[in-house]
Order: sequence, then C-alpha cells, then structure tokens
Amino acid sequence: MRDVQEEPQVRHAPYSTRRDKRRVKWQNEGHMHITVWRAGKNLKREMGENTQDGTPGSWFKITIPYGRKYDKTWLMSSIQSFCSVPFTPVDFHYVKNQARFFVQDVDTASALKDVSYKICDEENRKISIFVNPSTVPYSVRYKLEPEQMEQLKLTMNKRYDVSQQALDLQCLRFDPDLVGHDIDIILNRRNCMAATLQIIEENYPKLLSLNLSNNKLYKLDGLSDIIEMVPTVKILNLSKNELHLVWELNKMKGLDLEELWLEGNPLCDTFPDQSTYISAIRDCFPMLSRLDGQELSPPVIMDTDTPSLIKPCKESYKGSDTLKSLVLQFLQQYYMIYDSGDRQGLLGAYHDEACFSLAIPFNPEDPAASSLCEYFKESRNMKKPKDPYLCVQPLNRTKRDIVFSLCVLPKTQHDLSSFLVDIWFQTEKMLCFSVNGVFKEVEGKSQGSVRAFTRTFIATPASNSSLCIVNDELFVRDATPNETRSAFSNQEPTLTSSTMPTLSQEQQEMVHAFSTQSGMKLEWSQK
Repeated sequence: MRDVQEEPQVRHAPYSTRRDKRRVKWQNEGHMHITVWRAGKNLKREMGENTQDGTPGSWFKITIPYGRKYDKTWLMSSIQSFCSVPFTPVDFHYVKNQARFFVQDVDTASALKDVSYKICDEENRKISIFVNPSTVPYSVRYKLEPEQMEQLKLTMNKRYDVSQQALDLQCLRFDPDLVGHDIDIILNRRNCMAATLQIIEENYPKLLSLNLSNNKLYKLDGLSDIIEMVPTVKILNLSKNELHLVWELNKMKGLDLEELWLEGNPLCDTFPDQSTYISAIRDCFPMLSRLDGQELSPPVIMDTDTPSLIKPCKESYKGSDTLKSLVLQFLQQYYMIYDSGDRQGLLGAYHDEACFSLAIPFNPEDPAASSLCEYFKESRNMKKPKDPYLCVQPLNRTKRDIVFSLCVLPKTQHDLSSFLVDIWFQTEKMLCFSVNGVFKEVEGKSQGSVRAFTRTFIATPASNSSLCIVNDELFVRDATPNETRSAFSNQEPTLTSSTMPTLSQEQQEMVHAFSTQSGMKLEWSQK
C-alpha cells in the first residue's frame, strides 16, 4: 500500500520519483508539503540495476523541466560548472517546455543528478535536473556508416567555395552524388545534421557563410550545435524552409550573425509589418546588418575603455573626462541612428524591460491649433485623464514596443551643435543624464518645422562598456523664434557638455594620443 497521507483535493507533484521511495505528509496549517526520503540504495547501483546491462556504457536521459526558457549555451555552461566530471551532451533538444539531452556513463549521470537545485536562474529560481536510464539516443542508433560519411564529405567538398569560405548545402537531400549512392540526408533528422556539422567542424573550421535553403527545415535543435562547433559563421541562409516560429531562431542566439536570410518561411507571414519583423529577428541577433538582402541600420555599440561607471563623488563630474566621453559618444551614435530613417538599430540600446514616455505641451480640446498633432497619440500627461488606465496606456514597457513607437514618430534631423548635456546622478550601477536641443522634421506635413526637446535617460552599464537604457523620457515643444533662427547655424556640429574644463599640457598630450589611436576627431577626443 502507498505510504502517503494527504488531503484528497491536493494534486500530486508532476515530476515525482518512484512511489515506494518516499513518504509524503500534508499539514493543513499553511498547506506545508513535506517529503521524507527513506534510506535508499546507492545512486550508482540503483541506476546500474535499471539499465539494460548495468555496464558503464549504458545511456541516460537528462531532463530539465521548463528548460525551454533558458539559452542552451548558458544552461550547458552552468551545469558543467557545477558538475564534478566533464561531460558531452548528446542530442540536446527541446520537448514541449523541457530541455533534454543524453549522456553515456553512470558516473556522469550520477554527477549530473547531484547538480539538481544547485543552479539558480536570473529570477533566483533553482533549476531541477532529472536523470533516467534510456535507450540509445536516435543520432547514435542511426549514426551514418563510415562509407556514408565519406560520400557526404565528398559531396560537401564539391559545394564548398574556398575563396569565399562559403558552403552551399541547399537542396542537399536531392544532390545526385548522394541519391546515386542511395544516401538519404534529411537535415531535420538529428543524425543527419550531426554528421553534417561534424564534417564542417573537421574540414571547414573557419567557415563564414552557410546556405541551408530549400531543406524543409522546421526545427533548429540540431543546427544549434554550430554555435560551439563553428562559431565563425557570419552569414546564414535559411530561406525557403518550413520554420513557423521565431522561437526556433532563439536556439541560434549565441551565433554572431551579420547576415540572415529567412524569406519563404511561414514565420515571415506572422508579423503585422516589416518593422515588427525586423525587431523580432534583431532581438535574436543584435549584430545583424542585413536581413533577406535588405541593409539594416547599424546597432548601437559603444567602444570605450571604461568597464563600468565611476563611483559617486561630492563634486560635479567636471573632472570625469572618461565618463563624459562615454555619454557624448553614446548620444552621437544614438541620434545618428535615430535620424537615419530606420530606427530599428536602436533596439540594442534598450533593456528588455525598459520604459519610454513622451509628453508635449498640448491642449486636447483644440488639437488643430497645435503643430504637434503627430505627437499627441503618444503623449502622456497624468494630470489630464480621469481614467487611471489612460495614464499608463501610452507608457511603452519593452524595448520592442519602444522602438516601434519611435519608428512612428516623424522623421527628424537633430542639430548636435545645440545639444546641452547634463549628468545629474551617477553610481557604479546607474547613470542619469539629460540632453536639451533642437531638431527639424524632414518629412510629412510639418516638414521643415523646428522643435525643441528635452530627453532624460536612465542607463546602466552593459557589455562592451556601453550603456543600456532602462528609462527614457522625451519632452517635445515648438521651438522659440530665437531657437529657430540659431538652429543648424554651425556647419560642423559638435555636442556641448555643460562643463568644459581647461586641459593641462599632460592632458592635451593624452588627448592627442587617444585621437591618433581611435581615429576620433581632436575636438571629440578632448571631450
């Protein structure tokens, strides 16, 4: 009889072990669930008895519940860092919400079971790992024979362009050399993809371009191994396949792609417009510069030597030339992309959960009297709406929504020479700064109109010593006559800081050295 005492309405925990291995008690007060393990057999002995032959060569299936939400590279490196023995995952793939792979060794399986609940994710949730005896995994059971591997290698050699370091594997299954030898290579099968990647790793380790179009690919579990095996790939052609979900592309996130082709896949028809499509794909590959043959605006990338923001101090920041340079370079690059006509490149400048709000001095009772009508839909004023929902509605809460909102605002040209920048709060983890200036609209019914703006950024340090925006507040108004007259008066625009200290002889020499090494203009290097 099952040794369990519980209330009838309580459901069982989904990933339970064998019933004769535990006693479960439920206490009504606080609904506390207590699991008491009986003294059991040695884990290795128990696993060995449940395998087909009990030998160290037996296979084990490793399952991570809810593993789908974790990046494969992060998950595997985290498990390896806690595992007492090195291991090689075989047939890593996702099944519903689970991540799953196989290992061949009872010692490895035992070590992996000990890792369970030792890893915490970003939300501080402990990750569980389940280990069960398994049959031989698919890619091993149906591994290509040596003569088949040799023929596949010869076929791929004919398709490799040495000068371009490019491999064309489109319609691979119907290659005459393979069909003539009765070899059926279906890249959706893990054994076929594993064999293909093995040949690439051994023979084309510096591969730059891979064409997998017209292969009826509907999942990318097997292809994701290319991240570790051939990380040099910069151009990937997946056009005219059967990919239905962007989720499949998430499995390739660790690949630093610069060019990607997806046209002809069902997933391309799931987006309401081109802008949303580009945002979703660039979320997977931030460094992407070309999509389906279309040039994309460059992503925001900072290149400074500052690993983190400086610590707060009592004085103003006038002596922090490095911090000042970081902010001014960020603003120059941000507005270069903002004014380029394609603001998708700003996606990499924002945190995933960033917030953006826009406000204008606008009278909703008389919209025709204002020239700021195009900004009204996005404008937010908590004093005006009586419905609290209307105060929150114009607040954009994710980077994708933010960039979408920025894309629908009028196209602009900012006068960098008018910028006044002020850094008003700083810590090691956060930087708050504001920029005031003017811009003109370059399209639409208000083309040529000059506006004044104030923009407040709250940012945190990011990778590559860049800044990551977590909060962005924009205020737009009509420029005054004086602001309009002085706008764009400088032929060579430069950003102006609220403080410009006089440099000593030693500092001037450092500025010249930095300008020479970085290629930056002398006046910019001084800032």
